[in-house]
Amino acid sequence: GLTVANIKSAIKRVQTSERNRLRNKSYRSAVKTLSKRVLAAVDEYGASPTDETKQEAEARLSAAYSKIDKAVKRGALHPNAGARRKAGLARTFKQKALAQQSSAS
Repeated sequence: GLTVANIKSAIKRVQTSERNRLRNKSYRSAVKTLSKRVLAAVDEYGASPTDETKQEAEARLSAAYSKIDKAVKRGALHPNAGARRKAGLARTFKQKALAQQSSAS
């Protein structure tokens, strides 16, 4: 079987770290889910550029931003990792928006 710590404080430590691991995992997976939703909305906006699809993409972008910031605040993500993810999402959105403007003109 698994060797488990014998010392009371170590046992508590294991329980605490397991609880935190699961909590962090849920934050990280929520960030991933919302990021995928942003990318889907951005693709949709790229396919059919209307005000509605743009607003939808922007709404999902801000939702993802707040979730990423929360994950960073809780310590589930490193601050730089959070910044990197936000930058990536913003970049994708901007590229699609610019592509729309250049094809519209």
